[in-house]
Amino acid sequence: MNTPRTVERLSEDVTRVIYSAPPDGSGRFADDVPIDFTWNGKRVISQSMVSFSPVTVYRYEADDSVLRKKQTANGEVAYSDSLAKVPSHGAFSVTVEFETGSDELLLGLGQYEHGIYDHRGHTEYLYESNMRIAIPFLVTTGNYGILIDSEAGMIFTSEGNRIRFSIDCAKDLKYYIFTGKNISDIIRCYHRVTGMPSMLPRWAFGYIQSKERYKTASELEDTVSEFRSKHIPVDCIVQDWFSWEDGLWGEKRFDKKRYPDLPATVRKLHENNVRFMVSIWPNMSTDSVNYAQFEKAGLLLPNSNLYDAFNEDARALYWKQTCEEIMSSGTDALWCDNAEPFSDADWSGETKKAEDERYAVVREMSIRSMDPERLNSYGLYHAKGIYENWRRDIPGKRVVNLTRSGYTGIQKYGTILWSGDICATYDTLRRQIAEGIRMGLTGMPYWTLDIGGFFVVDDKYENRGCNDQSHKPLWFWHGDFNEGVNDPGYRELYVRWLEFGTFLPVFRSHGTDTPREPWQFGSEGDMFYDAIVSHIRLRYRLMPYLYSLGALAHREGEPIMRSLLIDFPDDEKVRSICDEYLLGPALLVAPVYTPMYYKQGSEPIKYSVKKRRVYLPEGCGWYDFHTGKHYEGGRYLDADAPIDRIPVFVREGSIIPMSSDISHADEKNGLPEVIYVYEGRDGEFTLYLDDGDGYSFEEGRYCNVKLSYSERDRKLSLSKTGGHPVDDRFAVRYIG
Repeated sequence: MNTPRTVERLSEDVTRVIYSAPPDGSGRFADDVPIDFTWNGKRVISQSMVSFSPVTVYRYEADDSVLRKKQTANGEVAYSDSLAKVPSHGAFSVTVEFETGSDELLLGLGQYEHGIYDHRGHTEYLYESNMRIAIPFLVTTGNYGILIDSEAGMIFTSEGNRIRFSIDCAKDLKYYIFTGKNISDIIRCYHRVTGMPSMLPRWAFGYIQSKERYKTASELEDTVSEFRSKHIPVDCIVQDWFSWEDGLWGEKRFDKKRYPDLPATVRKLHENNVRFMVSIWPNMSTDSVNYAQFEKAGLLLPNSNLYDAFNEDARALYWKQTCEEIMSSGTDALWCDNAEPFSDADWSGETKKAEDERYAVVREMSIRSMDPERLNSYGLYHAKGIYENWRRDIPGKRVVNLTRSGYTGIQKYGTILWSGDICATYDTLRRQIAEGIRMGLTGMPYWTLDIGGFFVVDDKYENRGCNDQSHKPLWFWHGDFNEGVNDPGYRELYVRWLEFGTFLPVFRSHGTDTPREPWQFGSEGDMFYDAIVSHIRLRYRLMPYLYSLGALAHREGEPIMRSLLIDFPDDEKVRSICDEYLLGPALLVAPVYTPMYYKQGSEPIKYSVKKRRVYLPEGCGWYDFHTGKHYEGGRYLDADAPIDRIPVFVREGSIIPMSSDISHADEKNGLPEVIYVYEGRDGEFTLYLDDGDGYSFEEGRYCNVKLSYSERDRKLSLSKTGGHPVDDRFAVRYIG
């Protein structure tokens, strides 16, 4: 039996392959006729096999109409005790196999927990869960990338020179092969097919203060006042869960006893030049008004208290509810938590399940309410609804959506992705560096994390605050610092995490178990406090550079957090490096992820060397960002790493526009005070300026200031394009 196969050359560097299902809908089909894909006349990868195997898709019908309720890590979950499994329609499990070269690195595929950089020789389960963002886009160093066009769960396997994608449920098979001379070319192909990243507002590149959680309006207002009185820059404060009345989980209405006048609170925040972000949830208490509206309209997912994000009418109703109080009060950003709503099947119990079991239990829970062909895309449609309705109704504000889950194409919906509820250990910090780099390689420029780790104490710790004697510890609630901010060991870890966060696309502190505001870690003159405040201020001096990187990501799809492989593909030594990265084209960042001052339990470390081993790629010279000292590339260096800084180096020929000290991102309309030029070779950089918010830039109200440095003339020149007026009286400082 033959299955129709179509190979379409969409452009010189993009090929789409489509396999229709077996015509009679039954039996097993296998195609082992290879397809060779070439770049520059050379074969780079071959499809070696495709197989379709029939499966039955079931729908699950409740024996009664009453939903049971339980509290989980993701709030109130509604379910049916008894479900009848009824055959719905036929589909296929599909496997596609490729033969690769023997030496390319297999990168991308989203973000997980393990910190594995190169997927060669590994199996990866592609499903959405807390701490997992599965995106079936494989990026390689072999002049090709693969995008599987499916929303289903799947398993990626690498064995020798063969890789395999096993798709759980599909009616057909679609995939893209991208080719190009380098990784940037491959990522640009991905964005041409799936959509360019959105342009975030300027404030979103500033410091975002969050914790689990602010409990009243006055606490929000007082926290912002404390930032301003201590002259610590900040741009956004976040209201996490339980803004609603007690017992009404997910209701998009604030508790009037604790938040008596939400519009007035937001006005006070805005008067202090601070934006407001609010956490909203797709699951709603069955006792809430919001739930009743969805139930009446028939717009809930079956057997659940979740709105049906796949349905356009449901997305419109969800937005309407969000606007009634939250957005109408002037809220600036939404935090779409629990965007992978069936991860509770995995996030429970005392013991972490094996990876195949985790995949199986999430799948089994999900298909009771969702089509298995869409196992991974709930968060994508959730974000789509927020974006499209926001763009229509609030054109003066750019969409900002912090979401815990994403899928192919979500970058075009104003989203910031974060790595979920990670724990406070140095090993987690180390692994997060690799995860962030891989997200950049997967085409997601706006990625962040919970600075300091979400969970700080171990769930077995007797003082965690759980008074239920029958409580059993949860596997995911783990941290190494049971005294929280009272332990100098945690303070040191937090500082190192915040120093790393300073050089991330989005800079956000968040977590439970212990406070997160800077003054909780000491006061002026204390080494931890001073290091935190100095790095927040450094972030704001970098604002013109960072905002320009956002524009570059929006226009050209360039990663902000960049693997060294992107810029130094010919340097063999960078192939295995996943604990250093570039922030944009100029800054090489080497986070510190080992303790140097204190162990757990406040125990001082004696005779510790405050240095961090760093590799400086070959092909150019490098300047120490902190001291200006010059080093030749192609060498390892034991760089100084005292508590007040991590190693950061600047590539020769770099041009970095920097601000003076400012208290919020828009204080000087994004204008730099000094342009720093790092001598040694020619260089250029495009400074981007616009209104900082809204979408007038789409009508031409922006300015690109192209900054060009000639090493021969030792001179910086500039040229401007765009329709946004700009003051170009910048000071120039040459480093060299």
